[in-house]
Amino acid sequence: MKDERIMKKIGLFYAANAVKTSQIAKKIREALGTEYVDIIPAEQAWGNDFEAYDNLIVGVSTWFDGELPTYWDELIPELETLDLKGKRVALFGLGDQVNYPDNFVDGLGILGDAFEKAGAALVGFTPAKEYSFNRSKALRGNEWCGLVIDIENQSGRTDKRIKAWCDRLKTELL
Repeated sequence: MKDERIMKKIGLFYAANAVKTSQIAKKIREALGTEYVDIIPAEQAWGNDFEAYDNLIVGVSTWFDGELPTYWDELIPELETLDLKGKRVALFGLGDQVNYPDNFVDGLGILGDAFEKAGAALVGFTPAKEYSFNRSKALRGNEWCGLVIDIENQSGRTDKRIKAWCDRLKTELL
């Protein structure tokens, strides 16, 4: 018998001005199917934008020594006050494990903490074993709290990681 379940509409939030994050977001949208994914620029997002979807995909890069980009940093206080119970959030983050091994993809972990504080359930965890780093706020046990992309040092693995993650999300975001 064929599985007749249909994926719910997904809100894909990322910074339109962040070139590398935008590239990854567009690949994710293609892999999931453009008919299921609405793009919402993080720079223009409000709380009600996050509340409008049952399923969210949120992308972030990590700046400097483990900081969130300004647009996300400004949204965190609002995010933490939302009621996102019952919503599933899949995160993806970009970082550089060679030059920033002590705070690799910390932005992903900071964002994950904010969504969990608002009651959302994080989905789309991925193994951390193919990376070399010292510390990260994005770790949950031996897994990342989302998809981790290191374009600077592991660009050859990017497309394979996106495909595997999106295949997993197709079941986790039903």
